[in-house]
Amino acid sequence: MSTTVLEKTSTETLAINGGAPAMTQTLPPRQRWGNEELKQLTAMLEQPSLFYLTGPQIKLLKERFQKYYPLDYVMPCSSGTAALHIAVEAAGVGPGDEVITSAITDMGTVIGVLYQQGVPVFADLKPHTYNLDVEDVRRKITPKTKAVIAVHLTGNPCDLDALKVLCDEHDLVLIEDCAQAWGAMYRGKPIGTVGHIGCWSLNDFKHIGCGDGGIVASSDKRFGPLLQKFGDKCYDRSGAGGMPETLAPNYRITEPQAAIAAVQMTKMWEWTEKRAAAGRLLSQELQDIPGIFPHHADERDRWTCWFYLLRIDPKVLSCDHRTFAQALHAEGVPAGAGYTQVPLYKFPLFQNHNFFAGRWPVKELDLTEMDYTQVYCPETEAILNTCIKIVVNETTTPEWIHEAAAAIRKVALHYAG
Repeated sequence: MSTTVLEKTSTETLAINGGAPAMTQTLPPRQRWGNEELKQLTAMLEQPSLFYLTGPQIKLLKERFQKYYPLDYVMPCSSGTAALHIAVEAAGVGPGDEVITSAITDMGTVIGVLYQQGVPVFADLKPHTYNLDVEDVRRKITPKTKAVIAVHLTGNPCDLDALKVLCDEHDLVLIEDCAQAWGAMYRGKPIGTVGHIGCWSLNDFKHIGCGDGGIVASSDKRFGPLLQKFGDKCYDRSGAGGMPETLAPNYRITEPQAAIAAVQMTKMWEWTEKRAAAGRLLSQELQDIPGIFPHHADERDRWTCWFYLLRIDPKVLSCDHRTFAQALHAEGVPAGAGYTQVPLYKFPLFQNHNFFAGRWPVKELDLTEMDYTQVYCPETEAILNTCIKIVVNETTTPEWIHEAAAAIRKVALHYAG
């Protein structure tokens, strides 16, 4: 940017102070459902049965899913949280076993660990990808570690090669949390196919959705055959018969959910392509703005930008991330300060160890020494204290990105002046 334009931009009055907003455009509303979903639901209502096992909608969903994710064992289920619980149980997590994962994620990542009486162990993150720091994962491994859950936050692929090598070295199960990563690719491989088990969410807020739903899948013969049983009360529906051999929840998906999800799968690649382009373009346009750290994604990967997360540099800007986000919102950019506000380990249930009616059995039985009041991940906390979440989706145009970048520049230059 030329000095003249830089000076002009830095002297513009912020909208929050009475100036003209930088944005002239708004994001169009998302049109997620239509005649295709209605047609599929109508066909579903003509079926003699809506039971999941023989359901044609679930069969269709699995076929369309495997077009993008060529995994041998696929279990559609009731939610992404359910998918992760099934994966954790298939991995053999039991009382006192530790599972290392991200400190910035949804509760759904760790609910299954806790229900299996496992112990979530939170590792720190890389500063601008917001994904697991592999070296900190290495430091957190103990003889009790059973698995690692890699969260591909915002659809940005984790360093899967390094994580897979680390897990293989210590005989750990690598579970991929792909809830925010539909369509993402790591070095040309679909996210969810590199680790031992992949988990996806079909929640209403994800790239594609059916209100609520999920998928867990694997090609590993140690875990794949267990997925259906651990999502269906441990009943073996293959025809082999037999009574349940262990405790498992009922996480079966329904035919109406699957009907909508099957149609959504046909839109997944196109929608994620638009998000991928928007995220890359925004990062490109933020490169030279003082006090701004763009969201980083490796150029070799397909990052599908479920949302965009930038960070401010408090050493350069004379404001905190909340003030910056408020100013940016006034300019017309849909932005908010922080993401989960605090790391998971600072949620009240972790701070109070209040997992089961005020109790934590594995602690009472001396199966763990974990004390979440003592957990501290410095980069994670720095991220949440400096990050700003910006909404992008498949309706985002290059013109909107240009204006949003100009608005971010305007606010940054004001506070850098």
